[in-house]
Amino acid sequence: MITRLLLFLGTNLAVVVVLGIVSRLFGIEQYIGGNTTQLLVFAFIFGMMGSFISLAMSKTMAKRSTGARVIENASTPTEAWLIDTVRRQAEAAGIGMPEVAIFDSPQVNAFATGMKRNDALVAVSTGLLKSMTREEAEAVMAHEITHVANGDMVTLSLIQGIVNTFVIFLSRIVGGFIDRAVFRNERGYGIGYFISVMIAEVVFGILASMIVMYFSRQREFRADEGGARLAGKQKMIGALRRLQAQHEPEQLPDQLAAFGISGSRAGGLQRLFRSHPDLADRIEALQKLDSTIAR
Repeated sequence: MITRLLLFLGTNLAVVVVLGIVSRLFGIEQYIGGNTTQLLVFAFIFGMMGSFISLAMSKTMAKRSTGARVIENASTPTEAWLIDTVRRQAEAAGIGMPEVAIFDSPQVNAFATGMKRNDALVAVSTGLLKSMTREEAEAVMAHEITHVANGDMVTLSLIQGIVNTFVIFLSRIVGGFIDRAVFRNERGYGIGYFISVMIAEVVFGILASMIVMYFSRQREFRADEGGARLAGKQKMIGALRRLQAQHEPEQLPDQLAAFGISGSRAGGLQRLFRSHPDLADRIEALQKLDSTIAR
């Protein structure tokens, strides 16, 4: 579940950095000068390019990084059940049949990604298939199918593109100011500019990730609700409780806790960098849903 967003954010960051380096090597930035309108256009183009290039690469990157094997022809009853379940849910959600894949991991995990609603990828870990009942796994699949149906990857790409724009724009404003005020450079761009821009991009990028993570958490609530409508409210709650029982007793290291799939409760700034809400909050939100969707 968390794999999808981490892959997207990591690829986006790499693409933006590469685009920034290329623009400096080829002297593109020298034509911007003090023109803030041109700078904003430059930032918008490069920011959106970084976001949507990473989105276009998301399926390929996901397969390679997880070693996911797309099921072409089901060779086991579990694979046949998985394909039938995804097909049924995709039809109910009004989207094209996604590619279905399994990746080898002891962790309970699943993700959906892809640039188009009708050309997506849904993958589950071997750990999930072993640890969850079919009812619980069905709910997880419904959650991922809802991500696809809601266009969450495209939505997050647009949000990421917008925050990229401001990261690129503001970092160059800061870099230009420091280059002139601190390094006293009045002609062109000096080394102080490029160093300041790189540092500012990191700082603003961290702040921007908080915005993306906030919207990600909101989309998770919607995906839970959609999963409840496709698979059943009690199945969705059961799947989340299974995750809660398996993961919350284990205390992850501080540097990893913010990215744990468990959604265990975290406080302070740590909460701002989490892509998923607390499992307890997600279960509570589902319990408050209209009882007519319970099955």
